[in-house]
Amino acid sequence: MKDSWKDNSRYKAAREIVVAVRAAGYKAYFAGGCVRDLLLGVEAKDFDVATSATPDVVMGMFAKTYSVGAHFGVVLVCTPEKDGGEIATEVATFRHDGAYSDGRRPDAVRFSTDPREDVQRRDFTINGMLFDPLADSHEAAILDFVGGREDLTHHLVRTIGVAKDRFTEDKLRMLRAVRFAARLEFEVDVQTSAAIKALATEITQVSLERIRDELTLMLTEGHARRAFEMLYELGLLQHILPEAVKMHGVEQPPQFHPEGDVWVHTLLLLEKLKPGASAALAWGALLHDIGKPATFRPPDPKKPGDRIRFDGHVEVGVRMAETILGRLRFSNEETEQIVALVKNHMRFGDILQMKESTLKRFLRLPKFDEHLALHWMDCMSAHGDLKLYEFAKERYEAAPVEEMRPKLLVTGRDLIAAGYRPSPQFKEMLEAAEDAQLEGLVTTTEGGLAVVKAQWGEPRDA
Repeated sequence: MKDSWKDNSRYKAAREIVVAVRAAGYKAYFAGGCVRDLLLGVEAKDFDVATSATPDVVMGMFAKTYSVGAHFGVVLVCTPEKDGGEIATEVATFRHDGAYSDGRRPDAVRFSTDPREDVQRRDFTINGMLFDPLADSHEAAILDFVGGREDLTHHLVRTIGVAKDRFTEDKLRMLRAVRFAARLEFEVDVQTSAAIKALATEITQVSLERIRDELTLMLTEGHARRAFEMLYELGLLQHILPEAVKMHGVEQPPQFHPEGDVWVHTLLLLEKLKPGASAALAWGALLHDIGKPATFRPPDPKKPGDRIRFDGHVEVGVRMAETILGRLRFSNEETEQIVALVKNHMRFGDILQMKESTLKRFLRLPKFDEHLALHWMDCMSAHGDLKLYEFAKERYEAAPVEEMRPKLLVTGRDLIAAGYRPSPQFKEMLEAAEDAQLEGLVTTTEGGLAVVKAQWGEPRDA
Protein backbone atom coordinates (compact mmCIF):
# COMPACT_ATOMS: atom_id res chain seq x y z
CA MET A 1 0.00 0.00 0.00
CA LYS A 2 1.36 3.39 -1.02
CA ASP A 3 1.15 6.58 1.06
CA SER A 4 0.75 8.87 -1.97
CA TRP A 5 -3.04 8.48 -1.85
CA LYS A 6 -3.05 10.54 1.36
CA ASP A 7 -2.50 13.61 -0.83
CA ASN A 8 -5.63 12.82 -2.83
CA SER A 9 -8.25 15.54 -2.25
CA ARG A 10 -11.06 12.99 -2.33
CA TYR A 11 -9.26 10.92 0.30
CA LYS A 12 -8.91 14.00 2.51
CA ALA A 13 -12.59 14.92 2.11
CA ALA A 14 -13.70 11.38 3.00
CA ARG A 15 -11.33 11.27 5.98
CA GLU A 16 -12.76 14.54 7.32
CA ILE A 17 -16.22 12.95 7.17
CA VAL A 18 -14.99 9.91 9.09
CA VAL A 19 -13.42 12.18 11.72
CA ALA A 20 -16.67 14.15 12.16
CA VAL A 21 -18.89 11.08 12.32
CA ARG A 22 -16.58 9.36 14.82
CA ALA A 23 -16.55 12.52 16.97
CA ALA A 24 -20.34 12.30 17.14
CA GLY A 25 -20.08 8.79 18.57
CA TYR A 26 -20.73 6.68 15.48
CA LYS A 27 -18.66 4.11 13.59
CA ALA A 28 -17.33 5.11 10.17
CA TYR A 29 -14.94 3.55 7.66
CA PHE A 30 -13.96 3.73 4.02
CA ALA A 31 -15.75 0.96 2.13
CA GLY A 32 -15.87 -0.81 -1.21
CA GLY A 33 -13.67 -0.41 -4.25
CA CYS A 34 -11.46 2.30 -2.78
CA VAL A 35 -10.18 -0.15 -0.16
CA ARG A 36 -9.41 -2.72 -2.85
CA ASP A 37 -7.56 -0.09 -4.88
CA LEU A 38 -5.58 1.12 -1.87
CA LEU A 39 -4.39 -2.42 -1.21
CA LEU A 40 -3.49 -2.87 -4.87
CA GLY A 41 -1.58 0.41 -4.93
CA VAL A 42 -3.96 1.79 -7.54
CA GLU A 43 -5.25 5.36 -7.55
CA ALA A 44 -8.82 5.23 -6.26
CA LYS A 45 -11.36 7.35 -8.15
CA ASP A 46 -13.78 7.74 -5.26
CA PHE A 47 -13.74 7.18 -1.52
CA ASP A 48 -17.04 5.94 -0.10
CA VAL A 49 -17.85 5.96 3.59
CA ALA A 50 -19.91 3.37 5.50
CA THR A 51 -21.25 4.32 8.91
CA SER A 52 -23.55 3.31 11.75
CA ALA A 53 -25.12 6.78 11.65
CA THR A 54 -28.52 6.90 9.96
CA PRO A 55 -29.17 9.16 6.95
CA ASP A 56 -31.00 11.82 8.94
CA VAL A 57 -28.11 12.01 11.40
CA VAL A 58 -25.57 12.32 8.56
CA MET A 59 -27.59 15.04 6.85
CA GLY A 60 -27.82 16.95 10.10
CA MET A 61 -24.06 16.89 10.65
CA PHE A 62 -22.87 18.57 7.44
CA ALA A 63 -23.66 21.90 5.80
CA LYS A 64 -24.45 20.59 2.32
CA THR A 65 -25.87 17.14 1.68
CA TYR A 66 -28.15 15.43 -0.80
CA SER A 67 -30.35 12.44 -0.18
CA VAL A 68 -29.69 10.26 -3.21
CA GLY A 69 -31.11 7.07 -1.75
CA ALA A 70 -32.35 7.64 1.78
CA HIS A 71 -34.44 4.47 1.55
CA PHE A 72 -31.19 2.57 1.09
CA GLY A 73 -29.28 4.74 3.54
CA VAL A 74 -27.22 6.70 0.97
CA VAL A 75 -26.39 10.39 1.34
CA LEU A 76 -23.98 12.61 -0.63
CA VAL A 77 -21.89 14.90 1.57
CA CYS A 78 -20.39 17.89 -0.28
CA THR A 79 -17.05 19.26 0.89
CA PRO A 80 -15.98 22.70 -0.43
CA GLU A 81 -12.61 23.08 -2.15
CA LYS A 82 -10.29 26.10 -2.20
CA ASP A 83 -10.93 26.75 -5.89
CA GLY A 84 -14.65 27.13 -5.28
CA GLY A 85 -15.57 23.62 -6.36
CA GLU A 86 -16.73 20.80 -4.15
CA ILE A 87 -16.17 17.10 -3.62
CA ALA A 88 -19.19 14.82 -3.27
CA THR A 89 -18.61 11.78 -1.03
CA GLU A 90 -21.12 8.95 -0.82
CA VAL A 91 -21.94 8.07 2.79
CA ALA A 92 -24.02 4.92 3.36
CA THR A 93 -25.50 3.57 6.55
CA PHE A 94 -24.67 -0.01 7.57
CA ARG A 95 -27.61 -2.12 6.51
CA HIS A 96 -29.05 -5.57 5.96
CA ASP A 97 -30.93 -6.07 2.70
CA GLY A 98 -34.24 -7.82 2.35
CA ALA A 99 -35.41 -9.80 -0.69
CA TYR A 100 -34.58 -8.63 -4.23
CA SER A 101 -37.82 -9.38 -6.08
CA ASP A 102 -36.83 -7.39 -9.17
CA GLY A 103 -33.32 -8.85 -9.43
CA ARG A 104 -31.85 -5.39 -9.02
CA ARG A 105 -32.56 -3.70 -5.69
CA PRO A 106 -33.74 -4.90 -2.29
CA ASP A 107 -37.45 -4.47 -1.59
CA ALA A 108 -36.59 -3.20 1.89
CA VAL A 109 -33.54 -2.59 4.02
CA ARG A 110 -32.90 -2.62 7.74
CA PHE A 111 -30.27 -0.26 9.08
CA SER A 112 -27.59 -1.78 11.27
CA THR A 113 -24.84 -0.70 13.63
CA ASP A 114 -22.66 -3.72 12.83
CA PRO A 115 -20.10 -3.40 10.01
CA ARG A 116 -19.84 -7.20 9.84
CA GLU A 117 -23.50 -7.41 8.88
CA ASP A 118 -23.14 -4.62 6.32
CA VAL A 119 -20.34 -6.22 4.30
CA GLN A 120 -22.24 -9.50 3.98
CA ARG A 121 -24.68 -7.84 1.56
CA ARG A 122 -21.96 -6.65 -0.81
CA ASP A 123 -21.05 -8.36 -4.08
CA PHE A 124 -17.45 -9.63 -4.08
CA THR A 125 -14.90 -10.25 -1.35
CA ILE A 126 -12.40 -7.86 -2.91
CA ASN A 127 -15.06 -5.13 -2.66
CA GLY A 128 -16.18 -6.10 0.83
CA MET A 129 -13.32 -4.78 2.97
CA LEU A 130 -13.37 -1.72 5.21
CA PHE A 131 -10.56 0.73 5.92
CA ASP A 132 -10.02 2.86 9.01
CA PRO A 133 -8.19 6.04 7.90
CA LEU A 134 -7.57 6.96 11.56
CA ALA A 135 -5.75 3.73 12.45
CA ASP A 136 -2.14 3.81 13.59
CA SER A 137 -0.85 1.46 10.86
CA HIS A 138 -1.82 0.09 7.48
CA GLU A 139 -2.22 -3.39 8.92
CA ALA A 140 -4.55 -2.21 11.67
CA ALA A 141 -6.53 -0.10 9.21
CA ILE A 142 -7.98 -3.04 7.25
CA LEU A 143 -11.18 -4.69 8.46
CA ASP A 144 -11.68 -7.85 6.46
CA PHE A 145 -14.60 -10.06 7.48
CA VAL A 146 -14.99 -11.81 4.11
CA GLY A 147 -11.53 -12.97 3.04
CA GLY A 148 -10.98 -10.16 0.57
CA ARG A 149 -7.25 -9.78 1.22
CA GLU A 150 -6.63 -13.45 0.56
CA ASP A 151 -8.57 -13.27 -2.71
CA LEU A 152 -6.57 -10.20 -3.72
CA THR A 153 -3.39 -12.16 -3.07
CA HIS A 154 -4.64 -15.08 -5.17
CA HIS A 155 -6.06 -12.80 -7.88
CA LEU A 156 -9.60 -14.11 -7.51
CA VAL A 157 -13.03 -12.57 -7.98
CA ARG A 158 -15.33 -14.42 -5.61
CA THR A 159 -18.78 -13.57 -4.31
CA ILE A 160 -19.42 -12.95 -0.64
CA GLY A 161 -21.41 -15.90 0.62
CA VAL A 162 -23.33 -18.16 -1.77
CA ALA A 163 -22.70 -17.09 -5.37
CA LYS A 164 -26.17 -18.04 -6.58
CA ASP A 165 -27.75 -15.86 -3.87
CA ARG A 166 -25.62 -12.82 -4.73
CA PHE A 167 -26.41 -13.09 -8.45
CA THR A 168 -30.09 -13.77 -7.83
CA GLU A 169 -30.24 -10.56 -5.80
CA ASP A 170 -28.71 -8.45 -8.55
CA LYS A 171 -28.23 -10.02 -11.99
CA LEU A 172 -25.90 -7.21 -13.09
CA ARG A 173 -23.30 -8.63 -10.69
CA MET A 174 -22.62 -11.34 -13.28
CA LEU A 175 -21.35 -8.69 -15.69
CA ARG A 176 -19.50 -6.88 -12.91
CA ALA A 177 -17.67 -10.11 -12.05
CA VAL A 178 -16.40 -10.28 -15.62
CA ARG A 179 -15.43 -6.62 -15.68
CA PHE A 180 -13.48 -6.75 -12.41
CA ALA A 181 -11.71 -9.97 -13.41
CA ALA A 182 -10.72 -8.54 -16.79
CA ARG A 183 -9.64 -5.13 -15.52
CA LEU A 184 -7.63 -6.49 -12.60
CA GLU A 185 -6.33 -9.46 -14.60
CA PHE A 186 -7.87 -11.82 -12.04
CA GLU A 187 -9.74 -15.09 -12.47
CA VAL A 188 -13.34 -15.73 -11.46
CA ASP A 189 -13.31 -18.51 -8.87
CA VAL A 190 -14.86 -21.88 -9.66
CA GLN A 191 -18.08 -21.59 -7.64
CA THR A 192 -18.69 -18.04 -8.85
CA SER A 193 -18.15 -19.10 -12.48
CA ALA A 194 -20.50 -22.05 -12.09
CA ALA A 195 -23.22 -19.79 -10.71
CA ILE A 196 -22.86 -17.35 -13.60
CA LYS A 197 -23.16 -20.16 -16.15
CA ALA A 198 -26.24 -21.49 -14.37
CA LEU A 199 -27.95 -18.09 -14.22
CA ALA A 200 -26.67 -16.60 -17.51
CA THR A 201 -30.11 -16.65 -19.16
CA GLU A 202 -31.41 -14.34 -16.42
CA ILE A 203 -29.07 -11.52 -17.42
CA THR A 204 -31.87 -10.35 -19.74
CA GLN A 205 -33.79 -9.22 -16.64
CA VAL A 206 -31.28 -6.38 -16.24
CA SER A 207 -32.22 -3.11 -17.92
CA LEU A 208 -30.64 -2.57 -21.32
CA GLU A 209 -29.14 0.72 -20.15
CA ARG A 210 -27.26 -0.98 -17.31
CA ILE A 211 -26.03 -3.71 -19.66
CA ARG A 212 -24.87 -1.05 -22.14
CA ASP A 213 -22.97 0.83 -19.44
CA GLU A 214 -21.19 -2.30 -18.16
CA LEU A 215 -20.21 -3.35 -21.67
CA THR A 216 -18.90 0.15 -22.39
CA LEU A 217 -16.76 0.01 -19.25
CA MET A 218 -15.39 -3.37 -20.31
CA LEU A 219 -14.53 -1.94 -23.71
CA THR A 220 -12.80 1.20 -22.41
CA GLU A 221 -10.89 0.03 -19.32
CA GLY A 222 -8.01 -1.48 -21.27
CA HIS A 223 -8.81 -5.20 -21.10
CA ALA A 224 -11.62 -5.50 -23.63
CA ARG A 225 -10.38 -8.70 -25.25
CA ARG A 226 -10.27 -10.64 -21.99
CA ALA A 227 -13.66 -9.30 -20.95
CA PHE A 228 -15.36 -10.47 -24.14
CA GLU A 229 -13.61 -13.83 -24.06
CA MET A 230 -15.00 -14.32 -20.56
CA LEU A 231 -18.49 -13.15 -21.57
CA TYR A 232 -18.44 -15.88 -24.22
CA GLU A 233 -16.95 -18.57 -21.98
CA LEU A 234 -19.47 -17.91 -19.19
CA GLY A 235 -22.47 -17.99 -21.55
CA LEU A 236 -23.43 -14.34 -21.10
CA LEU A 237 -22.59 -12.95 -24.53
CA GLN A 238 -25.21 -14.96 -26.40
CA HIS A 239 -27.93 -13.35 -24.28
CA ILE A 240 -26.75 -9.73 -24.37
CA LEU A 241 -25.09 -9.51 -27.81
CA PRO A 242 -26.04 -12.60 -29.84
CA GLU A 243 -24.85 -10.94 -33.05
CA ALA A 244 -21.27 -11.03 -31.76
CA VAL A 245 -21.44 -14.75 -30.97
CA LYS A 246 -22.21 -15.43 -34.64
CA MET A 247 -18.72 -14.18 -35.57
CA HIS A 248 -17.25 -17.37 -34.07
CA GLY A 249 -15.95 -19.76 -36.69
CA VAL A 250 -16.68 -17.51 -39.67
CA GLU A 251 -13.63 -18.06 -41.86
CA GLN A 252 -11.87 -15.25 -43.72
CA PRO A 253 -9.61 -15.27 -46.80
CA PRO A 254 -6.14 -16.10 -45.39
CA GLN A 255 -4.34 -13.80 -47.83
CA PHE A 256 -6.00 -10.83 -46.12
CA HIS A 257 -6.68 -12.30 -42.69
CA PRO A 258 -3.94 -14.76 -41.71
CA GLU A 259 -4.93 -14.28 -38.06
CA GLY A 260 -8.08 -16.40 -38.30
CA ASP A 261 -11.85 -16.07 -38.25
CA VAL A 262 -13.97 -12.95 -37.74
CA TRP A 263 -14.19 -13.47 -33.97
CA VAL A 264 -10.41 -13.82 -33.59
CA HIS A 265 -9.91 -10.72 -35.73
CA THR A 266 -12.36 -8.73 -33.62
CA LEU A 267 -10.71 -9.84 -30.39
CA LEU A 268 -7.35 -8.66 -31.73
CA LEU A 269 -8.87 -5.21 -32.30
CA LEU A 270 -10.32 -5.17 -28.79
CA GLU A 271 -6.89 -6.09 -27.45
CA LYS A 272 -5.52 -2.87 -28.95
CA LEU A 273 -8.04 -0.57 -27.25
CA LYS A 274 -6.17 1.49 -24.68
CA PRO A 275 -7.59 2.46 -21.28
CA GLY A 276 -9.66 5.59 -21.72
CA ALA A 277 -10.52 4.94 -25.38
CA SER A 278 -13.70 6.70 -26.42
CA ALA A 279 -16.89 4.66 -26.22
CA ALA A 280 -17.54 5.32 -29.91
CA LEU A 281 -14.16 3.99 -31.03
CA ALA A 282 -14.49 0.96 -28.74
CA TRP A 283 -17.95 0.05 -30.01
CA GLY A 284 -16.81 0.75 -33.57
CA ALA A 285 -14.00 -1.78 -33.10
CA LEU A 286 -16.44 -4.35 -31.72
CA LEU A 287 -19.05 -3.88 -34.46
CA HIS A 288 -16.97 -3.01 -37.54
CA ASP A 289 -17.31 -6.53 -39.02
CA ILE A 290 -20.64 -7.44 -37.42
CA GLY A 291 -22.15 -7.84 -40.91
CA LYS A 292 -19.70 -10.52 -42.06
CA PRO A 293 -21.46 -13.65 -40.74
CA ALA A 294 -24.65 -12.75 -42.62
CA THR A 295 -22.79 -12.10 -45.88
CA PHE A 296 -20.27 -14.97 -45.82
CA ARG A 297 -19.82 -16.62 -49.22
CA PRO A 298 -17.42 -19.57 -49.58
CA PRO A 299 -15.14 -19.91 -52.62
CA ASP A 300 -16.87 -21.13 -55.76
CA PRO A 301 -15.25 -24.48 -56.61
CA LYS A 302 -16.05 -23.86 -60.29
CA LYS A 303 -13.94 -20.69 -60.30
CA PRO A 304 -10.21 -21.39 -59.90
CA GLY A 305 -8.61 -18.91 -57.53
CA ASP A 306 -11.94 -17.74 -56.07
CA ARG A 307 -11.88 -16.80 -52.41
CA ILE A 308 -14.14 -16.26 -49.43
CA ARG A 309 -16.16 -13.07 -49.88
CA PHE A 310 -18.37 -10.86 -47.74
CA ASP A 311 -20.15 -8.85 -50.40
CA GLY A 312 -22.21 -6.05 -48.87
CA HIS A 313 -21.00 -6.71 -45.34
CA VAL A 314 -20.57 -2.99 -44.65
CA GLU A 315 -24.15 -2.14 -45.60
CA VAL A 316 -25.49 -5.10 -43.62
CA GLY A 317 -23.19 -4.18 -40.73
CA VAL A 318 -24.50 -0.62 -40.66
CA ARG A 319 -28.08 -1.85 -40.35
CA MET A 320 -27.13 -4.35 -37.66
CA ALA A 321 -25.15 -1.74 -35.73
CA GLU A 322 -28.12 0.63 -35.82
CA THR A 323 -30.35 -2.15 -34.48
CA ILE A 324 -27.92 -3.09 -31.69
CA LEU A 325 -27.27 0.50 -30.62
CA GLY A 326 -30.98 1.27 -30.65
CA ARG A 327 -31.70 -1.80 -28.56
CA LEU A 328 -29.08 -0.73 -26.01
CA ARG A 329 -30.50 2.80 -25.85
CA PHE A 330 -27.46 4.67 -27.14
CA SER A 331 -27.95 8.39 -27.73
CA ASN A 332 -28.40 9.68 -31.27
CA GLU A 333 -24.99 11.37 -31.13
CA GLU A 334 -23.19 8.20 -30.00
CA THR A 335 -25.05 6.09 -32.54
CA GLU A 336 -24.16 8.45 -35.38
CA GLN A 337 -20.41 8.24 -34.73
CA ILE A 338 -20.32 4.46 -34.12
CA VAL A 339 -22.34 3.79 -37.27
CA ALA A 340 -20.05 6.16 -39.22
CA LEU A 341 -17.05 4.10 -38.09
CA VAL A 342 -18.69 0.90 -39.29
CA LYS A 343 -19.85 2.53 -42.55
CA ASN A 344 -16.49 3.99 -43.51
CA HIS A 345 -13.97 1.44 -42.29
CA MET A 346 -13.54 -0.16 -45.73
CA ARG A 347 -13.14 3.15 -47.59
CA PHE A 348 -9.45 3.27 -46.72
CA GLY A 349 -8.95 0.55 -49.34
CA ASP A 350 -9.82 3.07 -52.07
CA ILE A 351 -7.96 6.04 -50.64
CA LEU A 352 -5.11 6.03 -53.19
CA GLN A 353 -7.60 6.09 -56.08
CA MET A 354 -9.90 8.78 -54.67
CA LYS A 355 -10.38 12.05 -56.51
CA GLU A 356 -9.02 14.98 -54.55
CA SER A 357 -12.53 16.18 -53.73
CA THR A 358 -13.58 12.72 -52.52
CA LEU A 359 -10.44 12.40 -50.40
CA LYS A 360 -10.99 15.77 -48.76
CA ARG A 361 -14.62 14.92 -47.99
CA PHE A 362 -13.42 11.65 -46.45
CA LEU A 363 -10.70 13.27 -44.35
CA ARG A 364 -13.11 15.85 -42.97
CA LEU A 365 -15.51 13.29 -41.52
CA PRO A 366 -16.33 14.23 -37.91
CA LYS A 367 -13.72 12.83 -35.50
CA PHE A 368 -11.63 11.45 -38.35
CA ASP A 369 -8.90 10.62 -35.83
CA GLU A 370 -11.18 7.79 -34.63
CA HIS A 371 -11.56 6.50 -38.20
CA LEU A 372 -7.77 6.50 -38.45
CA ALA A 373 -7.42 4.69 -35.12
CA LEU A 374 -9.93 2.03 -36.16
CA HIS A 375 -8.14 1.50 -39.49
CA TRP A 376 -4.80 1.11 -37.70
CA MET A 377 -6.26 -1.51 -35.37
CA ASP A 378 -7.95 -3.24 -38.32
CA CYS A 379 -4.67 -3.49 -40.25
CA MET A 380 -2.57 -4.50 -37.27
CA SER A 381 -5.09 -7.23 -36.44
CA ALA A 382 -4.85 -8.68 -39.95
CA HIS A 383 -2.16 -8.34 -42.64
CA GLY A 384 -0.15 -5.63 -40.83
CA ASP A 385 0.26 -3.45 -43.96
CA LEU A 386 0.05 0.20 -42.87
CA LYS A 387 0.67 1.83 -46.26
CA LEU A 388 -2.86 3.20 -46.59
CA TYR A 389 -2.95 4.23 -42.94
CA GLU A 390 0.29 6.19 -43.27
CA PHE A 391 -0.96 7.94 -46.41
CA ALA A 392 -4.27 8.93 -44.77
CA LYS A 393 -2.57 10.04 -41.57
CA GLU A 394 -0.05 12.19 -43.44
CA ARG A 395 -2.71 13.89 -45.57
CA TYR A 396 -5.01 14.39 -42.58
CA GLU A 397 -2.32 15.98 -40.41
CA ALA A 398 -0.89 18.10 -43.22
CA ALA A 399 -4.06 19.56 -44.70
CA PRO A 400 -5.08 22.97 -43.26
CA VAL A 401 -8.72 23.43 -42.23
CA GLU A 402 -9.38 25.99 -44.96
CA GLU A 403 -8.22 23.48 -47.58
CA MET A 404 -10.30 20.62 -46.18
CA ARG A 405 -13.43 22.68 -45.62
CA PRO A 406 -13.09 25.98 -47.52
CA LYS A 407 -15.73 28.66 -47.64
CA LEU A 408 -18.11 27.61 -50.40
CA LEU A 409 -17.83 29.53 -53.65
CA VAL A 410 -21.39 28.62 -54.64
CA THR A 411 -24.32 28.63 -52.22
CA GLY A 412 -28.04 28.16 -52.61
CA ARG A 413 -28.46 31.92 -52.72
CA ASP A 414 -25.98 32.12 -55.58
CA LEU A 415 -28.02 29.56 -57.55
CA ILE A 416 -31.22 31.52 -56.97
CA ALA A 417 -29.52 34.78 -57.88
CA ALA A 418 -28.33 33.14 -61.11
CA GLY A 419 -31.95 32.32 -61.97
CA TYR A 420 -32.29 28.71 -60.83
CA ARG A 421 -35.53 27.86 -59.06
CA PRO A 422 -35.16 25.89 -55.76
CA SER A 423 -35.57 22.17 -56.37
CA PRO A 424 -34.27 18.79 -55.16
CA GLN A 425 -31.51 19.22 -57.77
CA PHE A 426 -29.97 22.01 -55.68
CA LYS A 427 -28.09 19.52 -53.51
CA GLU A 428 -26.46 17.88 -56.54
CA MET A 429 -25.66 21.26 -58.06
CA LEU A 430 -23.99 22.49 -54.87
CA GLU A 431 -22.00 19.25 -54.51
CA ALA A 432 -20.78 19.51 -58.11
CA ALA A 433 -19.64 23.09 -57.56
CA GLU A 434 -17.93 22.15 -54.28
CA ASP A 435 -16.21 19.16 -55.91
CA ALA A 436 -14.75 21.42 -58.55
CA GLN A 437 -13.62 23.81 -55.82
CA LEU A 438 -11.99 21.01 -53.79
CA GLU A 439 -10.26 19.73 -56.90
CA GLY A 440 -8.82 23.20 -57.43
CA LEU A 441 -10.55 23.53 -60.83
CA VAL A 442 -12.43 26.71 -59.90
CA THR A 443 -11.53 29.60 -57.61
CA THR A 444 -14.47 31.99 -58.06
CA THR A 445 -18.25 31.93 -57.74
CA GLU A 446 -18.54 32.50 -61.48
CA GLY A 447 -16.35 29.49 -62.12
CA GLY A 448 -18.51 27.36 -59.82
CA LEU A 449 -21.69 28.50 -61.56
CA ALA A 450 -20.12 27.64 -64.88
CA VAL A 451 -19.67 24.06 -63.66
CA VAL A 452 -23.37 23.94 -62.74
CA LYS A 453 -24.43 25.36 -66.11
CA ALA A 454 -22.24 22.86 -67.93
CA GLN A 455 -24.08 19.96 -66.26
CA TRP A 456 -27.62 21.28 -65.84
CA GLY A 457 -27.83 23.96 -68.51
CA GLU A 458 -28.93 27.56 -68.26
CA PRO A 459 -31.52 28.40 -65.56
CA ARG A 460 -34.39 28.36 -68.04
CA ASP A 461 -33.41 24.85 -69.17
CA ALA A 462 -32.72 23.33 -65.72
